[in-house]
Amino acid sequence: MERTVILLMLIAVISKILGFAREIILSYFYGASNISDAYLISLSVPVVIFTFVGLAISTGYIPMYSKIERDLGEKEGIRYTNNLINILFIVCTSIVLLGMLFTEEIVKVFASGFKGETLALAVQFTRISLFSIYFIGIVSVFSGFLQIKGNYTLPSSIGFPFNLFIIISIVLSSVKSVGILPFGVILAYFSQLLLLVPAVYKKGYRYELITNFKDKYIIQLTRLTLPVIIGGSVNRINTLVDRTIASQLAVGGISALSYSNKLDEFIQGIFVAPICTTMYPIMTKMVVENNIKGLRETVSKMICSVSLLLIPASVGSMIFAEPVVRFLFLRGAFDLNAVHMTSSALFFYSIGMMSFGLREILSRAFYSLQDTKIPMINATIAVIINIILNFVLSKFMGIGGLALATSISGIICTVLLLISFRRKIGLYDMKNVFVTIAKITSASLLMGIIAKLAHIVLLKFLGQNLSLMLAIAIGVLIYFVIVYFMKIKELQPLIILIKKKCFRILHLQDNSF
Repeated sequence: MERTVILLMLIAVISKILGFAREIILSYFYGASNISDAYLISLSVPVVIFTFVGLAISTGYIPMYSKIERDLGEKEGIRYTNNLINILFIVCTSIVLLGMLFTEEIVKVFASGFKGETLALAVQFTRISLFSIYFIGIVSVFSGFLQIKGNYTLPSSIGFPFNLFIIISIVLSSVKSVGILPFGVILAYFSQLLLLVPAVYKKGYRYELITNFKDKYIIQLTRLTLPVIIGGSVNRINTLVDRTIASQLAVGGISALSYSNKLDEFIQGIFVAPICTTMYPIMTKMVVENNIKGLRETVSKMICSVSLLLIPASVGSMIFAEPVVRFLFLRGAFDLNAVHMTSSALFFYSIGMMSFGLREILSRAFYSLQDTKIPMINATIAVIINIILNFVLSKFMGIGGLALATSISGIICTVLLLISFRRKIGLYDMKNVFVTIAKITSASLLMGIIAKLAHIVLLKFLGQNLSLMLAIAIGVLIYFVIVYFMKIKELQPLIILIKKKCFRILHLQDNSF
C-alpha cells in the first residue's frame, strides 16, 4: 500500500507541475488583469455549481457500490452505476438550462465587483464553460468505480490531459482571440472522460439506458450525499465570498487569490490526495466488515503521515512566500504589485495548510462510516466564521486578510471534526499521535530557521532563483535528517523503499560487470 501512495504522489507531483505551468502561462499572457479575472470566474462557476455534487457522488458512490456488490453481486453494482449516470445527465441538463437563462446574475453573485468589459467577458466565458458539468459528473462516478476495482493510478492522472488542453487554449487565445479560452475548458474536462472510459470498460462496466429515480439505492445515496452537497456548497460559498470581496479590493484581486490558492492546492494535491485516494476505499471496506479498530488505527496513521509532509511544507511556504511567487510568476504581464498581493495571500493560506489536510482525512473517515451530517455541520460553522472574519480582516489586511480568515476557519473546523471523531469511535494511540506531531513541528521549525539563514547567505553570492532552490534543497535535507534521527516511524516505509531501490540499482550494476 505504501508503494501505491508513493506512486500516486509521484503522479501528483508531475500533474501539479503541469498545473503550475498552466498558471504560469496564464499569468504570463494575462497577469492579474480583468481578462484573467473573467476567465477564472468562468472556470469557477461550473466547478462551484457541480463539483461539490460530483464530490458527494464519488464519496457516497464508493460505500454504496461496495455494499451492493457484496450483497447482490457485480451485475447489480453496474446497473446501479448506469442508473446514477443517466440521472446525472438529466440533472446536468436542468442546471445548464438555468445557467444559460441567468448567466449574468450568476456571475454577479460570484464577482459583484465586475462591471463593463470584465462583466461582459465573464458572462460570455461562463455561458460556454457551463457545458463542462456533463463531464465533471461522469468523471466523478468513473473515478470512484476504478478506485473500487483497485485502479488508483488512472483517476489520479486525469490532471494531465486537463492541464494540457487548458495550456493550449491559453496560448492559442493570446494569438487568435480570448474567446478560445472557455472552449479549452470544455475540451479539458472532456479529455478526462476519454482517458477513463477504456479502463472502466476493461473493468467490466457496460453502459445501459436505465433511469429509475425510485431505485432504493439512489434514494439511499441521495440521503447519504445530501449533507455532503450542502457541506460542499457551504465551502463553495466560502470561495464565493472570498472572490466577491477580492473583486472589490483591487483589480486582479481574484487572480492573486487564485494563484496563491493554487500553490496551496499544489501541496495538498501532492501530499494529501494520494493518501486519501488510496485509503478511502480501504476504510469503507473496514466499516462494511465492522473493523472499527482497524479504522481507528488507519486514521491515526494517516494523520501522522500527512503531518510528516504538511507541517514542513507549511513552514517553508510561509518563509519563502515572496521568493517563490517571484520565481514562479514574475514575468510577462505579472508585475510587482501582483507579486505582493499573491505572496501575501500565500503566506496566510500556509498557516492553515495542515488543517486543510487533516480536515480532508477526517471528512473521509466520517463518509466511510456513512455519517455525512457531522462534516456538513462543522463546515457550516467554519464558513460562518470565515465570512465574519473576511469582512473584518480584509479592511485591515487586504487580500492577505481573506486568506488568513480562510486559514483560521479551517483550523476551527478541523478541531471540531477531531473532537467529533474521538467522540464517535475514538483514535488509536492518541499520545503517540501528539508526540509525533510535536516532533515533526520541532524539526520543521529548525528546518525553517536553517533554510532561511542559508537563503540569506546564498543571496550574497548567487542569483535569487538559484539561491532559493538551493536553500529549499538544504531545508528538505536537514528536515529528513532530523526526523530520521528522531525515529518517527511514519518515515520508515519510505526509507525501506529507498533502500530497496538503491539495492536493486547496485545489484543491476554488479550484474552488468
